Amino acid sequence: MSRSGAVAAAHPLAAAAAREVALNGGNAVDAAVAAQAVICVAMPNAAGVGGDVLALVRTPDGTVTAVTGTGRAARDWATLGGPGAGNSVTVPGALGGWADLNERLGVLPFGDVLGPAARLARDGLIVDDDLVAAVAAHGERLATVSPDAPVLGVSLGDRWTQPALAALLDRASEIGPGALYRGEGADAVARAVAAAGGSLAAADLHEHASIIGDPVAVGWDGATVHVQPPNSQGVLLAMALQWLDCRWDEFDADRRDHVMAEIIGEVFAHRDDSGRGAALLAEPLDVDTERAGVHAGGPRSYLHTAGVATADSDGWVVSSLVSVFDGFGSAIHVPELGLYLNNRADGFTAGANAPRPAHRPVHTLAPMLSTHPDGSTLAMSTPGADGQVQTLLQVVSHLRAGADLEAALAAYRWRCEDGNLLVETGHPLADALAARGHRVVARPFGAGVFGSVVAAGSSPGRPPFSASDPRRQSTSLTW
Repeated sequence: MSRSGAVAAAHPLAAAAAREVALNGGNAVDAAVAAQAVICVAMPNAAGVGGDVLALVRTPDGTVTAVTGTGRAARDWATLGGPGAGNSVTVPGALGGWADLNERLGVLPFGDVLGPAARLARDGLIVDDDLVAAVAAHGERLATVSPDAPVLGVSLGDRWTQPALAALLDRASEIGPGALYRGEGADAVARAVAAAGGSLAAADLHEHASIIGDPVAVGWDGATVHVQPPNSQGVLLAMALQWLDCRWDEFDADRRDHVMAEIIGEVFAHRDDSGRGAALLAEPLDVDTERAGVHAGGPRSYLHTAGVATADSDGWVVSSLVSVFDGFGSAIHVPELGLYLNNRADGFTAGANAPRPAHRPVHTLAPMLSTHPDGSTLAMSTPGADGQVQTLLQVVSHLRAGADLEAALAAYRWRCEDGNLLVETGHPLADALAARGHRVVARPFGAGVFGSVVAAGSSPGRPPFSASDPRRQSTSLTW
């Protein structure tokens, strides 16, 4: 807790940037954008200026606004997501989303907010184990798609500079998002995509705009939980919470995890229809409260992304995620801009989410923010693709059962994935879940599939607070 503000972020340098910007007069929105931008410099495998940002912002008057910084597939997308890295790219939404957050809800000049990220890209960061491991895991794909990508040459302990990315951030500080969506920036993206066999054009970037509006909201334990509206699949969390809220007292603690796993199977059957948003809350869920069922089209196995949550003493609270989807996104490097382009078009599936030109695919990023009648607010987000909804459901359930935030974040987790139920080694209910018919597969505590929650919030008369997951390298700081 702190007198003025707090942050939890997926990287320690991002948390430090949030504090720096806040101490220079920024509010929690400015701090969050600063942290997001630093993540995009320090964690190019998870997020980047070539990716997207989704954020929920609680203003001092209690209003919650959703900023969805995601882009469309190419308008001239003749191959409809056919093979090739270029066909997987949608218009990057991160820079436009940051500009919207800053202009509408922040207080500092855009350049002051992007300053820490630009400085880090220009001066360099020390390469750590996580980045080395990410390059090793995706090196073959990177070398195939972008053989001249500078990240392929990094070694543990190197000071790695990214001058082209620094120049892009400096230019965005001067002229705004047009540094990417207009002129040479847009042309450079189009050239890189075309070289990889795709059809995203400069005109697609020219037409880009964020989606800004109201979140999807449901009641939960006397509070209101707000989730990201379409094109996010955050409504799946809202569906799960709505079903469980009115039945909470029907299940003892030993059965609750089974019930939640079954709820997940049910809500993910509606994933392709996430574009319906709040209308999905009217859909009935057939949850077997005794035995595990077979859920076609359930949660999938991929994961990446990075979270930032901030709060300040004026009542601003932010829950957010940044991402390029898969590791290094499409693996397409744009040398003039120093960024990797997303592969978010790989998020198209079937039905209402089938590949279509100039459309946004259903997006895995799903931050949440809860508001209480007494004015208390809690923001939480986690990486993990289809695991995001699952991890958040478990954490808020632990909180409702009486755990404090630290204990709720540290508690053992499970994740439904490709028909299996992955369970952290040591989970006290692993045998009970198997006995109910779940195909339990043990994974080490802290494995990436179980996410890494960042949390921040505030309560009237109390200082802002933040908390970070013991998993991965999430970090909390205050000011």
